[in-house]
Formats: sequence, structure tokens, C-alpha cells
Amino acid sequence: MSLRFLTAGESHGPMMAAILEGFPAGLTIDVEAIDAQLLRRQQGYGAGPRMKMEQDRVQIISGVMAGKSTGGPIGMLFANSVHENWRGKPISPLTSPRPGHADLTGAAKYGYSDFRLSLERASARETVTRVAVGAFCRQFLAQFGIQIGGYVRSIGQVEADVDAIALADRPALAEKNDVRCPDEAAAEAMHQEIRDVMTARDTLGGVVEVFVSGLPVGLGSHVHWERKLEARIGAAVLGVQAIKGVSFGPAFENAHLKGTEVQDPILLEEGKIVRESNRAGGIEGGMSNGQPILVQAAMKPIATTLTPQRTVDMVSGEAVDTEYQRSDFCPVPRAVPIIEAVVAFVAADALIEKLGGDSIEEMLPRYAQLRKLTLDDLPMHDEETIWWPE
Repeated sequence: MSLRFLTAGESHGPMMAAILEGFPAGLTIDVEAIDAQLLRRQQGYGAGPRMKMEQDRVQIISGVMAGKSTGGPIGMLFANSVHENWRGKPISPLTSPRPGHADLTGAAKYGYSDFRLSLERASARETVTRVAVGAFCRQFLAQFGIQIGGYVRSIGQVEADVDAIALADRPALAEKNDVRCPDEAAAEAMHQEIRDVMTARDTLGGVVEVFVSGLPVGLGSHVHWERKLEARIGAAVLGVQAIKGVSFGPAFENAHLKGTEVQDPILLEEGKIVRESNRAGGIEGGMSNGQPILVQAAMKPIATTLTPQRTVDMVSGEAVDTEYQRSDFCPVPRAVPIIEAVVAFVAADALIEKLGGDSIEEMLPRYAQLRKLTLDDLPMHDEETIWWPE
């Protein structure tokens, strides 16, 4: 892996932190663009009250000098403004695990005597770090004309008709409303769906779709399972809190069709290889195929609900109801920039792996030399070959 990052911090601790390692030197960093992505993460209909408390801004403490990346580890800090409400104050222990959270499993793994220790690190507050890491990667990818976009396909029972909208237009249309759905009629229905679940003191999940356009062909590899591009993207997306499913293109629809109905025919137009469809979701054999990569992420309803759920008090051993902890009613719109960020990280990692080099100056000319999907770039011979001599 060319890039890697680590995050640290607890939900109500002093701050969150991230270190991004392997980022190339020489890239001019737009800090305001990073903060803009952090702001997107805080916005979305159905968000909980904490989003009004935080004013996230990135503090870059290493790896950027005179406005440019140095090639060294990029250190970032993000203050938790709610920490002052917790500092020096006694906090009641959380002794009743909430279904669907890391409370019980975390305590069983690490031997915690207070479920709050699981809660603090498992919290989605940690995603502020991943959005910032992804914002760096977006700026890197933009140097090569590679774009990342995302939007909401569904919330609860409401499905948007996004396929009728041009792919390139979907992100801008999505940002015009606070459920981040490019289908205006569906967006209003999603608003009502969220309003209803608020009244019911419950939560909603949904599906986010993210695309990567402009990637060169051949990122990833078919030669080992962990190098397959969809495996790498899938792992990154499933690592986001509350994401329970990932698919590429219409994968589950394809599963119900015949083989001849789900492939993307290969055509030749003026010496170039083209496709008339993208049912593979931009990846074939574990590698980018030149088509936009389409990733769908299924997000479960947040497990913390105002309506109590059944659990057990681990001190008394008695059946009790869960204690409500501050949370979203519907986190799906806020998940869009988070999924974009982790996909951008994998795309940047795969591109750096392909290009090699330590600086943008080295990488740009190498990018220009990458093979294209043309007859000239893919010469073939028509002679028999003995592959395994006796």
C-alpha cells in the first residue's frame, strides 16, 4: 500500500487526530477546500444536535510547509468543542449495552468495566478525520482530472430515480437540498420520511452512491485477492460506521439476470475501445476498466433511538431499557462526504501505486505515459505460443 493513515481520539476527548503517510510532495494544499468538506459532513436533514455544537476546522501540524506538501507524514488535529462540558466532571457509568453498538462486543474484547469506553472510540465522530484525509486525496486526484462525486439513492422506503439524470450532474443537484438527493421529487419524499421517523422517535438508514470518473484503466490487480480494486474500496467503505453492505454498479440486480444480460459489450470506434453500458460498475477482474467506478453503500438505521430498546443492566443483572445517547435520526445525507472521502483515499492509493515516485513533478509525466484503451497501445500477435516447454 502506497498511502496509509491512522486516526486517534475519542468522541468527547480533547481532540481527534489523523496522520496521512505516503502523500506525494509538491502539491499546493487548499486548506479552505478541506474545511469545506468538513462542513459538508456536518450538514444534512436528520442530523443530531451535536452537528450544531461543532465548528470543525483542520489544524495541519506537519507535512505541509509554505502551502505545499513535503512528502513527510501529514499530521492533522480537530478540536472537540464539547470536551469542555466533560473535562473534570464525574460521568455516570454506562452499564447497559445498547443493541447494534460496539458497547457489548468492545467490553468483551477489551475487558471494559464501563461501556462508555467502547462508545467513545466507536463513535462516528471519528469520521471527521477520514473526511479530511479524503480531502487531501481529492486534491491529489484532481491533478490528473479525476473526480469524486456522491449522492443519496434511497432513505427508508423512498427510492430516487437517479439513473435518469446524467452522472456528472448528480452531485451538484444533490447539494441543492439537505438530503443530498439529485431527484427533486424523491428529495421531498425523503424529507417527509425523516419527519415521520422523528415523530416516531426512531431512526432511518438508506443507500449512498459514490462515483469516481477519469481513472485510468488498470488500477488494482487480478493477481492477488487483496490487490483487487473492489476489495480495497469495499474494505474502506465497510470500515465506515453503520455501513453494512457494499455493491458495485447494479450488482444485486445483475445477480438475478443471465450472463448475456449483464456484460458491457466491447466496441471499437476510431481505434478506441468503448463500452455502451457500465453494468460492471467500472471494475473488471479487480482492475479499473476506464468506465466510472460506481459504489453503493448501504447504511443501517442508527442503533441509538429515542424509543427505548430492551437490554440488560450488567451491574444488577436486571432487564432494563436502553439509555438514550445523543445521535442522528437519519445519518444518510451526512454519510455522502464520508463515503466520498474513503473512496478517494483508495483511488489515490491505487494511482500512486501505479505511478510510483515521490512528488507530483515525477508523477504527472508518468501518468501521461500510461497505456490507453486503443489498438495502438495494446498491440497483439496472432502466433501460437508454447507457454510451458517440456
